[in-house]
Amino acid sequence: MMRKVLQKLGKADETKDEQFEQCVQNFNKQLTEGTRLQKDLRTYLASVKAMHEASKKLNECLQEMYEPDWPGRDEANKIAENNDLLWLDYHQKLVDQALLTMDTYLGQFPDIKSRIAKRGRKLVDYDSARHHYESLQTAKKKDEAKIAKAEEELIKAQKVFEEMNVDLQEELPSLWNSRVGFYVNTFQSIAGLEENFHKEMSKLNQNLNDVLVSLEKQHGSNTFTVKAQPRKKTKLLSRLLRKKNSDNAPAKGNKSPSPPPDGSPAATPEIRVNHEPEPPSSATAGASLPKSPSQPTESPAGSLPSREPSAAEGTFAVAWPSQTAEPGPAQPAEASEVAGGTQPAAGAQEPGETAASEAASSSLPAVVVETFSATVNGTVEGGSGAGRLDLPPGFMFKVQAQHDYVATDTDELQLKAGDVVLVIPFQNPEEQDEGWLMGVKESDWNQHKELEKCRGVFPENFTKRVQ
Repeated sequence: MMRKVLQKLGKADETKDEQFEQCVQNFNKQLTEGTRLQKDLRTYLASVKAMHEASKKLNECLQEMYEPDWPGRDEANKIAENNDLLWLDYHQKLVDQALLTMDTYLGQFPDIKSRIAKRGRKLVDYDSARHHYESLQTAKKKDEAKIAKAEEELIKAQKVFEEMNVDLQEELPSLWNSRVGFYVNTFQSIAGLEENFHKEMSKLNQNLNDVLVSLEKQHGSNTFTVKAQPRKKTKLLSRLLRKKNSDNAPAKGNKSPSPPPDGSPAATPEIRVNHEPEPPSSATAGASLPKSPSQPTESPAGSLPSREPSAAEGTFAVAWPSQTAEPGPAQPAEASEVAGGTQPAAGAQEPGETAASEAASSSLPAVVVETFSATVNGTVEGGSGAGRLDLPPGFMFKVQAQHDYVATDTDELQLKAGDVVLVIPFQNPEEQDEGWLMGVKESDWNQHKELEKCRGVFPENFTKRVQ
């Protein structure tokens, strides 16, 4: 670009001084750091002043609430006055020993910065005079008068530039090296003032604590009661509604068997659980039952094998009485097969022959078999749950009640100081209120192992985590 506009109007080559340029870079960096430090220090002082005002208002509030007949009123007022004086002294010392010193340190930069800019202009004048003098000397037609005048101007420009350049060459490195000592002194002053301030403030706080302790001893019967955080009623109603629905829902193990398909009146079923051996008469009665015409005499290899109930399942058979209520054996052969589990009855039927069997004998009872997984300590045996058997599912940690808590809703736990609660997660995390946990008391869990009936919510601030 026209050789950088003839080297910034020096008309040709520009005089370079790499050492000086490095000094200028250091100067600019030092100025940036100092300006930032000054800004942050002013912010710190503004924060100290704001803390002073907040502390002052807090002490004024205490003075207004402190009744005249309470012990230690004069001492509390004196502490408040000393507190105010301490904040004022701390702020003033920060201004004198840190902020004013910072302002003095930065005050030297504007002058040096202007001199650096002036040196740059004088360098351009010097280069311009030098190039003018060189052009006159190399001209074909020389004018001695012009050459002499140009030489005089060159010497003058060189002298002015070199004087300014020498001064800055000495000041800039010295200013750069002074930054370390300034930073050390500044932060040492701030740290020392803050340390002394906190020492004195600690003494005042201890004195105020002693005054309040004496007040508490005189009025010891009026203790402060810890209260739980309020709960959101919308979430509470949702939990109560869900709990009510779960209580009213019939249990799986208590399902009523379906009545016989032939329309016989429903009667109370006779239930026999396979914990007791089947009477021998059952097999005999089952053997005398007529077979379906299509049923083979001997079971071929393709017949359905008998299934033995596993140890993890419980089974029971229900025998409906016949329409005529004739006396007969208590259990048919099918019930014997279900209850015994190992001896197939002679009258066993295959699934495809159900209709034919019903047509052949209307006195055959309907058999309803329910299987359910055995549970141990509230967890399904043989399931995929990795929870410990002695803890409820989803157990997270234990807490111990530090205060008594009287439940105000049906889904809350009643706590006594010292009770241990096993904390578990909420079924719906959106229903958890801030400051409340879900859990079951350890004593209830060890006794009943029934999570649905024993669990409830409780305030977290009444407890302390122990595990």
